[in-house]
Amino acid sequence: MDITLLYFEGCPSWKVTEERLAIIAAGRPDITVTCHRVETIDEAHRVGFHGSPSILIDGIDPFADAGASVALTCRLYRTPDGLSGAPTLEQLRAALAHT
Repeated sequence: MDITLLYFEGCPSWKVTEERLAIIAAGRPDITVTCHRVETIDEAHRVGFHGSPSILIDGIDPFADAGASVALTCRLYRTPDGLSGAPTLEQLRAALAHT
């Protein structure tokens, strides 16, 4: 399973997401995590970047709302504790289980 963590320079939340993905990947030898910095709006359109951080699991963003726009902006996730700049470990595990 390939996970790509998309982010832009200056995003305050991508490192938290990277750490959570590393925790999950440590116990799953079938998972490869790659970080990719998105630098232009053209690139954002090409890779399906819906804000930083975005997580693609085998090329699919399981957290994107239908009709989500492509943008070089910070992204918020709905978590049990309210809006956050990163999905929880449990949300990431659930997304991996459904792919």
